Amino acid sequence: MRPALLFAFVWLVASLPVHAQEPVAREPFVTPLTFEEMSGKQVLFETDRGPIAIDLRPDLAPNHVGLVMRLVEDGSLDGTTFHRMVHHGIVQGGDPITTDPDRSADYGRGGLGLVEAEFSDLPHVRGTVSSVLVPGDPSSGGSQFLICVVPQPGLDGRHSIWGQVADGMNVVTRISETPVDADGRASERVTIYSATVRDKPPLEVAPFTTELDTELAAFRAVLTTTLGRIAVDFYPDRAPNHVRNFLRLVDAGVYNGVAFHRVVPGFVVQAGHLPTRREPLTDRQQRFIQNLDSEFNETSHVRGIVSMARLDDPSSASTSFFICTGIAEELDGVYTAFGIVAEGLDVVAAIEATPTDGETPTTRIEIIDAEVIRR
Repeated sequence: MRPALLFAFVWLVASLPVHAQEPVAREPFVTPLTFEEMSGKQVLFETDRGPIAIDLRPDLAPNHVGLVMRLVEDGSLDGTTFHRMVHHGIVQGGDPITTDPDRSADYGRGGLGLVEAEFSDLPHVRGTVSSVLVPGDPSSGGSQFLICVVPQPGLDGRHSIWGQVADGMNVVTRISETPVDADGRASERVTIYSATVRDKPPLEVAPFTTELDTELAAFRAVLTTTLGRIAVDFYPDRAPNHVRNFLRLVDAGVYNGVAFHRVVPGFVVQAGHLPTRREPLTDRQQRFIQNLDSEFNETSHVRGIVSMARLDDPSSASTSFFICTGIAEELDGVYTAFGIVAEGLDVVAAIEATPTDGETPTTRIEIIDAEVIRR
C-alpha cells in the first residue's frame, strides 16, 4: 500500500474535533444479547451509492456488535452520512449529527464514548469494519465506524473490529471517491437511507458446479468484442475444471470490460487480465476468482485453440486466457487447453492484425460483453 493512504487515514482520525462537546459521564454499553442471538447476522446499509452488507463479528467485539444492532433497531443510523473519506483508502460514517445538513462543521463529533475497547489480533484488510476512536482514548468507541478500502495495518490492535463487508465493496470504493473539502469532510452528502439487521444469506452455489462434465459440452461462450463476435466451444473431457471456471467467469460478467492486452502475430492474442478491466469486480465476482490446478492434456496448440495463461507455477492459471493464432508446439502439455473458437476466427485475425507497441495493442480492443448460451 502506498504510505500516503495510511498517513492520510491517521490524520483523518486524529483530526476529529472531539473536544467541541462537553464530556458526558455514562456507563459503557454492555449488550444484553447472547452470542447466539448475534451470530449469523448481517447489517445491510441501503445508501444512495448502492447497498453494503456487513457480516457482524460478535466473536471479536460482542459489545460493539450489540451496540450496532441496537442502533439499527432504533433507527439511529437511518439518514446518517459517510462524512469523511480517503480516496481508495477508507470511508467513515455513523455520526448521528450528520442527519442534520446544517451542522456539517460538527460532523465527526457525535456518537462517541459509548463502549469499551474490544481489540483483537485480526488485521485491518480490505472490507474490515471497525470503530472510530478519540485519539488517546481506546474506550471511546460508539456509533461511528470506518471501512477499509485497502489494508490499513497501522490500525491493527488499535481499533475494535466488529464486521467485514460481505457484499458492496464496489459501493464502498465509489464512496471513497467522493470529493472532500480542505478539512477532509465529504463535499456532497452520501446518505445511509436505511439500516437493517438480517440473517446472513446462505453461501451461493457457484454456477456450473452441479453439472456433470459431459453436460458442460452443451454450453458455448460468446465474447462480443469491439472488433466482432467470438464463440468458444469447450473440451470438458480434457479439462473439466478449466471449462467450469471459464463458464462461471463469463456468466458472472468478470470478462465484461477487459481488454486484449497482448498480441503476438503468428502466436497468440491474450485477454482476461483483470487490471485491464474498466470497473472493479463486485464482491460476488471476486468470490469466483481462484487459481486452478493444471489439467494438461494432449490437445495441440494450433490456430483457434483457447488455453489458460499462467505464471511459472503450473497451478497459477486464474482469469487470463489466450487464443492461438498459429501453431505453438512449445505450449503443448505445459499449458491447459480447454476450448476452441467455433465462430469468429476472422475477428481473432483482426485482433492479431492490430498495431502494437511491443506486444501491447496501441488501440484498446475490449470484450464489451460475454455470455453463456446453449449450443
